[in-house]
Amino acid sequence: MEVSVLNIKGEDTGRKVLLNDSIFNIEPNDHVIYLDVKQYLANQRQGTAKSKERSEVSGSTRKLGRQKGGGGARRGDINSPVLVGGGRVFGPKPRDYGFKLNKKVKVLARKSALSYKAKENAIVVVEDFTMEAPKTKQFVEIINNLKVDGKKALFVLPGANKNVYLSARNIERVNVMTAAALNTYKVLNADVMVVTENSLKVVDEILTK
Repeated sequence: MEVSVLNIKGEDTGRKVLLNDSIFNIEPNDHVIYLDVKQYLANQRQGTAKSKERSEVSGSTRKLGRQKGGGGARRGDINSPVLVGGGRVFGPKPRDYGFKLNKKVKVLARKSALSYKAKENAIVVVEDFTMEAPKTKQFVEIINNLKVDGKKALFVLPGANKNVYLSARNIERVNVMTAAALNTYKVLNADVMVVTENSLKVVDEILTK
């Protein structure tokens, strides 16, 4: 699949790049996409929820009433879960929600997500660019020139670029990330991907090795 290369003014440079069919033109596997997105979201969870059980609640351990003959359910001390202010039964405890996923599954998920984007013609390839200083106004101009304003746009760079990141940080619905950090969730969550030429080479190296 060939895609025209644009410059940051939105003009066609006359050059084209060939998207790797083994990455951008496979039959997407929805199940591995589901697993990879599930793992990504699980890893975002803090897992710090905690409630006190009856042994952790502050209160007397004196037995409140006789075992039998009271006419109601038997109960022990004031910390009993059946009483208001007592401990909670099987409450949440701090835990890690993450789970293992094979590398090949994650690679296939990213390829599937990129293939979906290619089929939707939602990939814009631009020349490599940089910014001399953080300028949000200048980055907004680039977004407008590329006609991706008003969309969830994911800018993929070959490496970390502090000035580009700071320029885009305050713009709503715009994300900037490196090609090495690209993941299934971010790809699918974007309406359009703006990828630099060298970023495509990095993606090729990572997903075809």
